[in-house]
Amino acid sequence: MINIAIFASGSGSNAENITNYFKEREDVSIKLIVSNKKDAYVHERAEKLGIESVTFSKNSFENTNEVLDCLKSKQIDFIVLAGFLLKVPQNIIDAYSQRIINIHPALLPKFGGKGMYGDNVHKAVVAAEEVESGITIHYINENYDEGNIIYQAKCDVLPTDTYEDVAEKVHKLEYLHFPEVIDKVLNHTIK
Repeated sequence: MINIAIFASGSGSNAENITNYFKEREDVSIKLIVSNKKDAYVHERAEKLGIESVTFSKNSFENTNEVLDCLKSKQIDFIVLAGFLLKVPQNIIDAYSQRIINIHPALLPKFGGKGMYGDNVHKAVVAAEEVESGITIHYINENYDEGNIIYQAKCDVLPTDTYEDVAEKVHKLEYLHFPEVIDKVLNHTIK
């Protein structure tokens, strides 16, 4: 059994989608939702899905082993970042080397780095008059959005598209591809 923790800071739609993808599986369990925001809607989703969720402060992430100790106590094998806005600290990166993946709402290396998340990314894509955007699923390292790329999927950006239009297209790609790519990474059919 592979136990997964999903880290999320917001509504948790990707966390729910991933959980539903794996819910009938006997070899994979979404065991824990970790957030840095106690009022994030992901906690309500977790409760409805019957998954334990916990909140840790930014200080707990950055300056203690509380998060790492929690992950170890829950026997977490793999971490998925799904809309998690804090930088993962080095102690967790070291403990879960090549076992933490993230989804980014653009085609890295474009539109990555600190502050590039959610609508900020889509607004930047539209402002730059890009003709395509998409998703990047990648391993994480000590730098924002610089880990090795596992998978990318693209969508067209039309001259008439607003950032909301781009966001909708990108969300569809996230929901379609993220759970399958996680599955392939866990089964070593994609690296």
